[in-house]
Amino acid sequence: MSVIRPATVQDVPVILQMIHELAIYEKEPDAVRNTPEKLAGVLFGENPRVFATMAENAGGDVQGFALWFLNYSTWEGVHGIYLEDLYVSPEARGEGHGKALLQHLAATALENGYARVEWSVLDWNEPSVNFYRNLGAFPMDGWSTFRLTGKALEHFGSHNAAAVSG
Repeated sequence: MSVIRPATVQDVPVILQMIHELAIYEKEPDAVRNTPEKLAGVLFGENPRVFATMAENAGGDVQGFALWFLNYSTWEGVHGIYLEDLYVSPEARGEGHGKALLQHLAATALENGYARVEWSVLDWNEPSVNFYRNLGAFPMDGWSTFRLTGKALEHFGSHNAAAVSG
């Protein structure tokens, strides 16, 4: 049984630990630069725009989390939920925590009139791909994810061709 609840500031250390575990699983062990202060600030600072939902077992032990934020569909004219991270501890996988977290996000979307819940998954992550397909989710064929980051972001963003006015 999974108990789903909003994250609290006391969850920041365990969320950050799980983010590190996720990075290791995704073969990027040194990529996490987040800190407890940064994470607490975005989740619990003034006017938060990022949210975390926790999954616990019946004994109250955290088993996983979902970190998400709102996106917007210009076609639908309403928000959606973008799931940045879904993580369940390896020893708790198969106990329904991931499904419960996703059901909670789907219910949140429905309650708020949002059009969708979407996320990315690594192509090689077959267990997750199969899990998502079994829930009725599907890949967006014909779409590729693009990202500007690091030096490319710095270079491109520092050469703003349009005049910015305030």
